[in-house]
Amino acid sequence: QVQLVESGGGLVQAGGSLRLSCAASGRTFNFEAFGWYRQTPGKQRELVASISSDGSRNYADSAKGRFSISRDNAKNTVYLQMDSLKPEDTAVYYCNAWRYIGPVERVVRHDYWGQGTQVTVSS
Repeated sequence: QVQLVESGGGLVQAGGSLRLSCAASGRTFNFEAFGWYRQTPGKQRELVASISSDGSRNYADSAKGRFSISRDNAKNTVYLQMDSLKPEDTAVYYCNAWRYIGPVERVVRHDYWGQGTQVTVSS
């Protein structure tokens, strides 16, 4: 139904930059928002940045001033520009999209996830 495919991860030195991409395909209409999450072993997945259908953006405190989320609606692609990377940014980064599904009286949130892309920042 919906596929989210991330790309752009890799190994970079501290202070460097990476741009992650998330290409959405399938039934991609009516998404409320796209987001980037990250996860390290033994920890919960955490939100890094999100962009809503109205264009509003939200960032984790750790990402403010360094990361920037954007979207290209014509390409159904969301980007995460990451600058001034730190070793603590090392994680698997996941693309997320969500929308409401179901009848009006019982609408629920439904999340879609990509397979993840590894970002490793060396000191």
